[in-house]
Parts: sequence; C-alpha cells; structure tokens
Amino acid sequence: MRASRLLSILLLLQTRGRMTAEALAAEFEVSVRTVYRDIDQLSAAGAPVYADRGRAGGFQLMDGYRTRLTGLTDAEAETLFLGGLSGPAAQMGFSGAVTTMQLKLLAALPPERQAAAERLAGRFHLDPVGWYQNPDEAERLPAIAQAVWNSRRIVVRYESWKGEVARTLEPLGLILKGGLWYLAARPAEGRRREPRTYRVSNILQLTLAEQTFERPAGFDLAAWWAETSRRFEAEIFTGTATLRVTTEGLRRLARLGTERARIAAGARPGADGRVEVVVPIESVEHAAIDFLRLGPEAEVLAPPELRTAMSATARRLAALYA
Repeated sequence: MRASRLLSILLLLQTRGRMTAEALAAEFEVSVRTVYRDIDQLSAAGAPVYADRGRAGGFQLMDGYRTRLTGLTDAEAETLFLGGLSGPAAQMGFSGAVTTMQLKLLAALPPERQAAAERLAGRFHLDPVGWYQNPDEAERLPAIAQAVWNSRRIVVRYESWKGEVARTLEPLGLILKGGLWYLAARPAEGRRREPRTYRVSNILQLTLAEQTFERPAGFDLAAWWAETSRRFEAEIFTGTATLRVTTEGLRRLARLGTERARIAAGARPGADGRVEVVVPIESVEHAAIDFLRLGPEAEVLAPPELRTAMSATARRLAALYA
C-alpha cells in the first residue's frame, strides 16, 4: 500500500506540479504527517522532490524531471480500451484521436499485454443507446465539444418548452445520458448565471463567438450532474394517481420509470386478479399518455380530471375505429 502511494505521489507531482501537504493528504486520505514521511522516503530514494515554504508553497519535482515508473498494469491498460467509447467519441469529432490513442497504447505495451487489451476490445462493446431509440441527431456536437474544450462562448437558437429562444452561453461540459447528449452551460449575462442543462438536439442554430470565458472556480461536472439529476427526479412528479391494475398491468407499469417499477414490484393482486396502487405523475396530460400504454389492464380511479381525460381519449378512439 505504501509503495503504491509513493509512486502515486510521484506521478501526481509530475502531472500537476506543486501540491501542498494538505492536498496530498486529502488525495490519499492519510494524515499530513504521513505525507511528510512519504516525501522524506522519496527524497531518500533519490527522487528530486523539494519544498517551497510559505502560504503558496508546497512540494514539487525539480524542473525537467520525468519518472520512468509509468508502466501500466494489465487491468489499467484494459480499462483504457474499455473506456474508448468510439461511438460517443465519433459524435464529438474525436474518433480519429481515439483510434490513434489505442494504436499507440497497443504499440507501447509488451506482447503479452497487447493480447489482453485486444481480447478485451473484442469481447466487450459499450452501446449507450436504449432499445428502439436512435442516437441524438447532434450535428452541432463537434463544434460544441470544441467550444467546451477551448472555453469559447456560443450563440444558440434553442427550442425550449416555452418556444424558440436565443441565448449566449458559456459551455462547461457535455454529458451523455441514455443515448442523449446534454450541455451544461451558464448564461453569458444576467443576474442568474448558475449552470443549466440544454439538450443538444434542441439546439437549432449555433455560432461560435470570438470571446472566451473563465470557467467557474471549482466547478465539478460529474458532481453537478449527479445533483441536477437527483433534483430533477425529485421535482418532476407533482401529484399522484390511483389505479386498479391486473398482473399484466403491473408488468406494463414497471416499464414506465424507476419509481413506478418499484411500486409495481411491491404490489400483490387479490383474489379478483387486480390490485389498487398509487403512483406518482408529472401532470394529467403526461399521465394520460403514459397510462394509455397500460391498455385495458389498468383503470384510473383518481384524480377525477385524469379519469375524465382517459375517458375522453377512449371515446375518441372508439369513434375513430367504429
């Protein structure tokens, strides 16, 4: 464990430059005293680590020093191939770079590790697009990816739920979720400049602006997306509906989202083969569309306005097919 930590400290100082004892301690979840002991051991082993004193001080390697202890283990090399994600990389315009990276990685590995990496690439394929779905028609994705990378503002015409709007945005990151691309960006002006989510396929027009911008200090894309997703899932449901469903209806209900699947899994039909369940809904309009997929295997009992909407749709269908 300590040998691995010493090597990791050396590689961190090589890639990040100066780091404080506190930052290294937080990185490896050890005490500051342990970090000082590790630095002493690295120095004793001949690694040119030196310390700068003062508030802006820290540990760093002598200029120009590069360690040769960067060999990859089998698991590390294989994980790089597994993480290639050639499909999403191609959508962002990086397919050539990924292919070249994999070729270089193969050439740098010893023969026995080349075979292991090629075997992994040939036996695992990652397809992030759900069944019966097409990937986003994200024609502008490569330009957005370059804007994210180079911290350049973009001017977009965007189709929101309120209609088409024009925005100047500062793109902070791209997220691939269930085959759909989303952009994390903040408005370039205005009082409310917190990052927001934009679906890439809803961007109707895009122009790269000349201005660059400073990224928010400490912005963590993964942490921001996790919190945004959690908040969205918690706030999307605004009410509930009571249904009387059959066993087949429960199976169909389980396909309408994680929360509804959890409710369906815990329901047990009675002697008549049906059971009442209370499920969350986003709105009457959305629920009517969702519950039509249940067919005659479910009856809406409440709220009354949802039952009325289902009844009206059923009458229209009966008239259409009469």
